[in-house]
Amino acid sequence: MPTLNDLVLRYADLVPVDVEWLHLLVGDWQLISDLAFADLVLWLPTDEGDFVAIAQCRPSTGATVHYDDIVGTHAPEGQRAQLQTALTELRAQRSREPRWFGSYAVREEAIPVVRGGRAIAVLARQTNLGGARTPSRLELNYVEAADELMGMVSRGEFPAPNAPTGPRRGAPRVVDGLIRMNSEGEVLYASPNALSCFHRLGVMGDLVGRSLIEVTTDLIEQNSPVDESMPLVIMGRAPWRTDIEARGVALSLRAIPLTENGHRDGAVLLCRDVSEVRRRERDLITKDATIREIHHRVKNNLQTVAALLRLQSRRMSSPEAREALGEAMRRVSTIALVHETLSQTLDETVPFDVLVGRSLRLAADVASAGRQVRTVTSGTFGLVPAQDATALALVLTELVTNAVEHGLSAAAGGTVEISATRDGDRLSVVVADDGVGLPDTGGAMSGLGTQIVSTLVTNELRGTIEWRARAGGGTEVALDVVLRPLPT
Repeated sequence: MPTLNDLVLRYADLVPVDVEWLHLLVGDWQLISDLAFADLVLWLPTDEGDFVAIAQCRPSTGATVHYDDIVGTHAPEGQRAQLQTALTELRAQRSREPRWFGSYAVREEAIPVVRGGRAIAVLARQTNLGGARTPSRLELNYVEAADELMGMVSRGEFPAPNAPTGPRRGAPRVVDGLIRMNSEGEVLYASPNALSCFHRLGVMGDLVGRSLIEVTTDLIEQNSPVDESMPLVIMGRAPWRTDIEARGVALSLRAIPLTENGHRDGAVLLCRDVSEVRRRERDLITKDATIREIHHRVKNNLQTVAALLRLQSRRMSSPEAREALGEAMRRVSTIALVHETLSQTLDETVPFDVLVGRSLRLAADVASAGRQVRTVTSGTFGLVPAQDATALALVLTELVTNAVEHGLSAAAGGTVEISATRDGDRLSVVVADDGVGLPDTGGAMSGLGTQIVSTLVTNELRGTIEWRARAGGGTEVALDVVLRPLPT
């Protein structure tokens, strides 16, 4: 199915601000569809004088008209005159007689979508009359609110550019609870679901005729944090969202001011009980904090182990023993660095480019023993899952250390280059030095460090590794691994 942008580019020549206005409308028109118990279709006038449907919305409160998607189709012949009149006269057009769609009748209305004093599209409101009956008080209030919002669309006052149309956890919908207020913030009507929400919050009795801001102010506990936008939302003066909490109950509130030619006549307030949603969010925050604290403590413990190894190595008289303890200390420090990085993030991923810069420079400095060694990093590692970060960091540390200790000249030093290429979950890394090259015998390839690298690459990183001569002298190690998918 073509997108709104695709259809606009194909059939019309709208400026970007007009297209953005249409996106804002489509992002928030489910509210109008549910209030009106009607399908909404956004018709775009084409350069050929026709109309094409660029978006549609079905109500969750009533029967739909269009069971099949009509986006991308052209307006029926019998509807074009109504759409054209609404577009040119800048006022809503309602059909005198319903139009039949097979076995059911549909009442149609065309509303111009106005921005900056001119119509850029037409919004068709189509109500399925197949289940028509005497409307209840709730339905009458819903439809009246929808009529006011439709009038705002035709005057260019809806959607509000600063309204929270994007997705948000706990965002209230029409069926969750609706309150209509006058310009002073007094309740004119409250749906049964809205009354239940405020009763759970601690409000006694009916809400009609009462000032909602006074009612809610009495419920807020002393010394409890309060959103500074809450009064504006509860009085219906700003198209924002806020939360109110009392007695262990949390309500999510959204205000939609109703205006006419810039004058605020009242507001619609949507409300939803999000107590369980907020409780789960707090549980997740606590869990994340606990995981970060665990990584922090593991890092501290590993640094303690590294310090003990350093102390022990200083007491060793054998150079081989001191070297072995030094290598163990370096490996433990690398693992500690991974846990330190994890303790500073909100998820179980490691920004490996930051980690590799710190880890490899440290490894090169320790292994160089006073020689002039330069490390150069190119490419990007990206985010690496925590399950793979430790193994990958150890492998790269071992390869850089091996390049400095065995590849570079003891007198002249040299350069170690690390280049990374990331393609989805596949990571290719090349560690190259400009040193003496590979030995003629395989003895240098059988050390503990090489065994650790081969084991980690094969078993932990599900990859391959190859040592080869570097063009122009030196050695390069090619590493090709498959990382675990990033958590979503």
